[in-house]
Amino acid sequence: MSTLELLRPDHAEAVLAFERANRAYFARSIPDRGDAYFAEFAARHAALLAEQAEGVCRFHVIRGADGEVVGRVNLIDLVDGSAELGYRIAESAAGRGLARAAVAEVCRLAAAAYGLTALTAATTVDNAASRAVLAHNGFRVRHECRLGGRPGLAYRRDLTDLRPSA
Repeated sequence: MSTLELLRPDHAEAVLAFERANRAYFARSIPDRGDAYFAEFAARHAALLAEQAEGVCRFHVIRGADGEVVGRVNLIDLVDGSAELGYRIAESAAGRGLARAAVAEVCRLAAAAYGLTALTAATTVDNAASRAVLAHNGFRVRHECRLGGRPGLAYRRDLTDLRPSA
């Protein structure tokens, strides 16, 4: 069983350990964060929390049964009722439906708690698992794009069907 939590200051150590442990795994399907991300992690974590406090972004961690961070699901640039979705799941937890469930939960939160009406997302063309997660959660391909120099697809998900009725 896993739980989704809004990012907090006390998540820093666990998130850094998650990112380090999965760096090579993530780099196989998404652009690498680069060495500066790890070297400046404390400042980066503080900046993310500040953005979240301002209401610009919403960052979430997925905790596994033992409390370890096994994934992240983020909403970036909440503007005009929309945001960009990003997510990553630890190699050790991949293939168990965590991303699908976490993205579904964040879509519900985006509509009901954060007041959003649409989400966008992008993934590389060769990331079949991520494309499946997006399709399963109602995202539709909008156009081709480039991600870190690699061919990608941009998606959109209308959230009006998830908004609470007045």
